[in-house]
Amino acid sequence: MKPTTVSRVTGIIGGELVKGDGNIVINYGAYRLKQVKNKHTILFNNTRILNWQNLEAYFPLIIVSEWGYRISELPSDVVLVKVANLDDAYWRFVEHYRGQFEMPIVAITGTSGKTSTKEMIKHILSTDKQVVATTLSNNSRTGSLYNLLRIDDATDVGVFETAVGSPGDVLTAGRYFKPTIGVITNIGSHHLNYCKTQEGYIKAKAEMLQILDKGTLIINDDDQNIQKIDMNYFPGKVIRYGKQNCQYQISDIKYGERGMHFTLHHATNQYSVIVPGFGEHQVYNAVAALVTVHEIGIPMQDAIAKLATYRQFNKQMQVMKGIHNSVLIDDTWSITTTSLEAALKVLNELGKNKKRIAIIGTITDLGSWGYIIHERAGELIYKHGVDVLITIGKHAKIMADKARELGLQAKIYSYKNNTLPFFLLQKMVDSNTVILIKGDMYSETVHDLADKLIMRPPSK
Repeated sequence: MKPTTVSRVTGIIGGELVKGDGNIVINYGAYRLKQVKNKHTILFNNTRILNWQNLEAYFPLIIVSEWGYRISELPSDVVLVKVANLDDAYWRFVEHYRGQFEMPIVAITGTSGKTSTKEMIKHILSTDKQVVATTLSNNSRTGSLYNLLRIDDATDVGVFETAVGSPGDVLTAGRYFKPTIGVITNIGSHHLNYCKTQEGYIKAKAEMLQILDKGTLIINDDDQNIQKIDMNYFPGKVIRYGKQNCQYQISDIKYGERGMHFTLHHATNQYSVIVPGFGEHQVYNAVAALVTVHEIGIPMQDAIAKLATYRQFNKQMQVMKGIHNSVLIDDTWSITTTSLEAALKVLNELGKNKKRIAIIGTITDLGSWGYIIHERAGELIYKHGVDVLITIGKHAKIMADKARELGLQAKIYSYKNNTLPFFLLQKMVDSNTVILIKGDMYSETVHDLADKLIMRPPSK
C-alpha cells in the first residue's frame, strides 16, 4: 500500500478524528477483523464490541466506525475516526486509492482458464515490468481490497481475476480495480446455485462490459455463450480471438513433446507459438494472454518468446510418471464441465492406443443444479469416451450413472472414498495406461488419491 496519514484519510472519507494522532501513517487496510495482520492498519469496522487484547499485537490500529466508542475505554494506541455511513466511507477510501494510479489494469473472468491466463500475462510482463496480480486463484470478493492495496507507485501493471460466485461480483470487482482491459476466457455452467439459470450466469459474466466503460474487451469468439452477450451497447474496443474471422486467428494446433504448438495470425503477420502444457484449452489461454500483453504494448514476437518459458502450476493438467510406469495427468486444481471436457480431450490425445482411465470427483458449488450439471458431465464422458471410469463422491456417481445409461463402453466404478479405487488401480494399471484424475483443490479425497498415484523412487 502507498502510505498515507490518518488526517489525509479522514478528510477523504468525510470522517471526524475523535481520538488519536492524525500524523500516524497507514500502511495496510482491512474491512474484516480477520484481515488485520499488521500494525498501522486502517480497519473499517461496525462491530460495537471489540476484544482489544486480541488486537494489541497490531497497535497502532486505526478504526473507522459509525459507533461512538467510549474514548476512556479505548487503548492508547487505537485511533478512532467516526463517520456517518461506514459503507460510504469505505468506498470513498477505495476509489481514492485506485484513483492515484494511471496504469493498465487487466480484469479476467471466465468459467475456466482465469488463473492460467493471468499467470501467463504476469510471466510475460514480469521481465520488464512490476506486476501486481491475484495470488494463485485467490479471486474471491474478500480479496479485492488486499489486491488493490498491493498496488503502489512502483507498480506498472495490475492483473486480477474477477470470479463470479453470484450476480454483481464482477461489478464489485470493477469498482475496486477500474480495469482498462477485460478478458472473458469462456462461459460454461457454474455457480448456478446463485445465478439461478444459465442465462443469469452469462449475464453475470457480461458485467465485464459495464466495468470497462470505454476500455478494451478481449473475448474468445469461439465460445457459444460469449456470443450470446449483446456487444452493441459497449462503447469500448472489442478484440476477438478464435479460429475464424478474428483479429487474432488460431490455426495448425498440434501436440508437441512438451506442450502445444500452433500458428497465430494477426494483421498481415503469422507467428509460430509454443505454450507449455497440453490441451486445446491451453492454446486459447495462451492467445488470450498474448493478445492482452500485445494490447499493453509488448511486441508480439517478444511475448511469444517469453511465453515459451512459462511453467504451469502443479495440479493444472500436470503430466508425470504414475504408478507402474503409467502416465498420470493430475488436473485436480478445479473442476467444471468446461474444464472436464478439456481434460478428457487431453486424456484421449495422450492416451491414443493405450488404456484410458478417468478418475472424476464431485463438481462443487452447484446447489440445486447439482444433479443436472453432473448429468451433463456424464454426457461429456460418454461423448469423449474412456476405457475405465472411476467416480469418487456421492454426487459424482450421477456422472457414472448417466454415462452408463447413454451406453458408455467402459468399465465403470463408483466409490465414496479413495481407499478401494487405489487398490483397484494397483491391479489394472501398467506402462500402457494413461490416467486422468480430475477434481478440485478442496477435495482432500481426490488429492490424496492423486498423490498415491505418482511414481515414487524406491526408498534406500
